[in-house]
Amino acid sequence: MTISASQWGLPTASRRALLIHGMTMSSQSWQGVAELLVADGFFVVAPNLLGHAGRQSTDYRVSNIAEDLRSYFVMGTSYDVIIGHSFGGPVTLSLLPFLPKTKDTTVILLDPALEVTEEKLEMNKQLVINELARIRTPEEHMAENPAWSRRDCMSRVLGMATYDGAGSMEMFRQNTPWSFSGLIKNIPPNVKVTVLVSDPKFNDILESVPRDVERLNSKVLTGIGHWIQYELPRAIMDEIPLPRAKL
Repeated sequence: MTISASQWGLPTASRRALLIHGMTMSSQSWQGVAELLVADGFFVVAPNLLGHAGRQSTDYRVSNIAEDLRSYFVMGTSYDVIIGHSFGGPVTLSLLPFLPKTKDTTVILLDPALEVTEEKLEMNKQLVINELARIRTPEEHMAENPAWSRRDCMSRVLGMATYDGAGSMEMFRQNTPWSFSGLIKNIPPNVKVTVLVSDPKFNDILESVPRDVERLNSKVLTGIGHWIQYELPRAIMDEIPLPRAKL
């Protein structure tokens, strides 16, 4: 296994964060959030998932993509915060068995892709095919998404340009039927999960988030779209507990 990741801050920082990107993205898509975390005293690590940033594979199952990240937990390595976006949501939940059982961990999921119908999956596949056929420029993304910074738009282009287009359909096929909400129903006692959901007028993510699960909290962000880390990064920071010294 090859380590491929972006890092921000000092390894000696008092707190650590692990950021898991979504499909057709890369570790660099987290730069804005990572800078906020570093300013708050974190050392931040964002791996590039299999199939992204030039990392090819023949096994794109969510379980294998999570297994590929096991090295980030070697020798008892722990994280105060783990954040996953979209496809990175089920990958993040698949990492929970790797967590030390004595370390309190905050998990934040941004519009996690927990349940996708066959019809919606076909739509998503076609969307990826179309995007790969002609990768849009940063300027085009800025025109379509005025809330995004130029840096965000450039990271979106980078993610598409380095995505494994040849294996992209395998990522869909190998995870069909797309059903991962069961991963969120047995949260370890030392883990708290918050799901930040985009405005329901943009998608139906909220419908797939289980109700009445202990240590699970959901929040809808009115007026905010799927790219929460670009549009409202402060909403993410608001869900991170203060260090004990500041309580």
